[in-house]
Amino acid sequence: MEDIMVQIVFGALVIFFAAMTQGITSFGFSLISLPLLGLFLPLKIVVPVLVIYSLLLNSIILYHIKEFIEIKRISILVMAGIIGTPFGVYLLKISDESTLKLLIGIIITIAAIVNFSGYKIKVKNEKRSYIPVGLASGLLNGSVSLGGPPVVLFLTNQAVEKQIFRANLTLYFWILNITTIPTYFFGGLITGEVIQYTAYLSPGLIVGTLLGISLGNKVDENLFKKLTLSLIMCMGVLSIMSGI
Repeated sequence: MEDIMVQIVFGALVIFFAAMTQGITSFGFSLISLPLLGLFLPLKIVVPVLVIYSLLLNSIILYHIKEFIEIKRISILVMAGIIGTPFGVYLLKISDESTLKLLIGIIITIAAIVNFSGYKIKVKNEKRSYIPVGLASGLLNGSVSLGGPPVVLFLTNQAVEKQIFRANLTLYFWILNITTIPTYFFGGLITGEVIQYTAYLSPGLIVGTLLGISLGNKVDENLFKKLTLSLIMCMGVLSIMSGI
């Protein structure tokens, strides 16, 4: 019983910090929470919990910025992401823990390095490029709940206006999460334990989200983002080491 209580308290703190970071910077929820929760919980529990939480987070954010959505611009991206999702769910079901941790660590470390460097490459045919980006994102979202890096990197490179960027990105993941959760359910990944931990850790999500939103205009976002990326990079390396 003590071990379970320690897991719940630590897990709620992790979710709190990840949700607060998401509220302040609009990124980082899964990048922060996934490697830390994976230290003491099976990834086949952690990943579905985070996808459920991401749906809740994106619903809140989407409500506030819905007027900036450009659905036509990302329609191909959405369709490609939906197609890639079931293959990601299948990978989650058949892959062992160490392989998933290694994959998570590599993705997180690369994402942090790319964000730090400010690397950009202009793509001329945006709509055609949405297909491989969406497929990769759907695959990663379904398997390890890390569908963000490919899409964030691509949209950043396209110099999309900030509010449109946030709205389109949020809508994309909202739709992707709605697609992923039923796929998890029919794949037998929404278990009693997943539902329990979703409920147990939810106070951290609620408080962290509200605090992050309230601090959004009071914290130096660039400084906070750099500190967060440093932490994310360390956790990526830690995840790689634990998977080797």
